[in-house]
Amino acid sequence: MDHIDRLIDLHVPGMGLDRAFYTDASIFERDMECIFRRHWHCAGHASMIDAPGDFFTFNYAQETVVVARDKDGSIHAFLNVCRHRGAEVCTDTSGNTEFFVCPYHAWTYGLDGSLKAARHMPRDFDTRSHGLKTLHVRVVEGLIFISFAPVPLDFAVVEESLRTTIGRYGWGSAKIAHRETYPVHANWKLAVENYVECYHCGPAHPEYSKTHALEQPQHRIEKLNAKMEQRTRNLGIEIHTGDNWQNSLQGQEAIHSFRYALYDGVASGSEDGSAVAPTMGDFTDYDGGVTSIHLGGSTFLVCYPDHGMIYRFVPRTHLTSEMELIWLVRKDAQEGKDYDLHKLTWLWKVTTEEDKKIIEHTSRGVCSHYFQPGPIAPMEYNELRYINWYLDEIRARSSMAA
Repeated sequence: MDHIDRLIDLHVPGMGLDRAFYTDASIFERDMECIFRRHWHCAGHASMIDAPGDFFTFNYAQETVVVARDKDGSIHAFLNVCRHRGAEVCTDTSGNTEFFVCPYHAWTYGLDGSLKAARHMPRDFDTRSHGLKTLHVRVVEGLIFISFAPVPLDFAVVEESLRTTIGRYGWGSAKIAHRETYPVHANWKLAVENYVECYHCGPAHPEYSKTHALEQPQHRIEKLNAKMEQRTRNLGIEIHTGDNWQNSLQGQEAIHSFRYALYDGVASGSEDGSAVAPTMGDFTDYDGGVTSIHLGGSTFLVCYPDHGMIYRFVPRTHLTSEMELIWLVRKDAQEGKDYDLHKLTWLWKVTTEEDKKIIEHTSRGVCSHYFQPGPIAPMEYNELRYINWYLDEIRARSSMAA
């Protein structure tokens, strides 16, 4: 048993995590192995690579991934590491190309990562065994998911859940209206823990709390939730949420989808609660509700009838991370005509800037040698579940490795 396993065993149920889980570089590496190299992650939306030859890159810690659309329309993902000397093959963050040429020695790769040419290599050199390291890809309702694992976790439950949630909101025929990245001087888990609980919403997010009933204890919003569900049914829409948030010991990915109400008279997530874009998917009117999805440890989704949000948490180092927000609207919606970008993005920009500050305040406090974890409050039930899931994941993988 190493020091990480001892810390897991010393964890007191119902309490927050020990300081070392946010500050120890070796625990960060365990996180990379158990969470980020094992689970599925949302890389973006298919509209980012609409045409054959389109590509984009993104990073997780020290890994850079290229996602590209091939000539036949299929989507591939591969590590941006040349199989010759390890140089980055793609040096642009996005674009369109017929192939990727390593800037070091000009090894040339196709849109599927296969090696097409290796200049001045022997005639018997096997190009087929020197393609870029490919990753597993799934595309569901427009979302692109990748897995670094040699054998990925079963994605079937996730696919079904996404089809009966974001599928109703028309995400498969959406487009990206805006992207924003927030660097955070904090361990990635502090950012995720902050996101999954709304105990802090009242004091930290007055703008959000004016329109979203999630800032109330669950028993206080039951009537609002019932009215929301009735409005949804009146629109002829069924959204099948469900709790499949389990550890990966049985080889399945974790997903939890749930719904909550906006306050009466509020249509969408905006500064004044008014609609900000044309309705999407099956929605022809506003049901006064939000669908929220937690998926695989680093991906979180928010669905309004007129726009969607992809929330990605990206680890950088044991003390730094990023939060990326992606706003989705209907594919035929035109900026300046059908939606105002400032109004569309206002609420979640303000909320995320507030989150960034509070997370960094927390990180500085947690880094204190005198920090002791406190009790998880009843309104932090999703944080408690996340902490328990996280400890199961890093404990389970350690046991499997042993």
